[in-house]
Amino acid sequence: MPIMFYMDVHIPRAITIGLRMRKVGVLTAQEDGADTLPDPELLDRATQLNRALFPFDNDLLVEAVNRQRENKPFSGVIYAHPLRVPIGQCIQDLELIAKGGEPEDLKDHVEFLPL
Repeated sequence: MPIMFYMDVHIPRAITIGLRMRKVGVLTAQEDGADTLPDPELLDRATQLNRALFPFDNDLLVEAVNRQRENKPFSGVIYAHPLRVPIGQCIQDLELIAKGGEPEDLKDHVEFLPL
């Protein structure tokens, strides 16, 4: 089963579209009606859906690290700083992760882009 992504509200639409063109499973927080959820609840929602959360938001990175310290399960976070990773690189790296891994590979894990 490929890895599917849950996109934070701050992720550019171009990344979502680029991934969909490559047949990668993507759901945005806006499409899910979760665009106003606080960070902990957004990560909970991604986990309920068994999707890795992709944020540009430092606060979500902190939330994931805190959960690792507390041994609180989550479905995984792939973090990218928006000023350090171009859109095309995000698309390529996320496609590689989605098609080359399994959801269990990211469970309770934080991955950083670029790879």
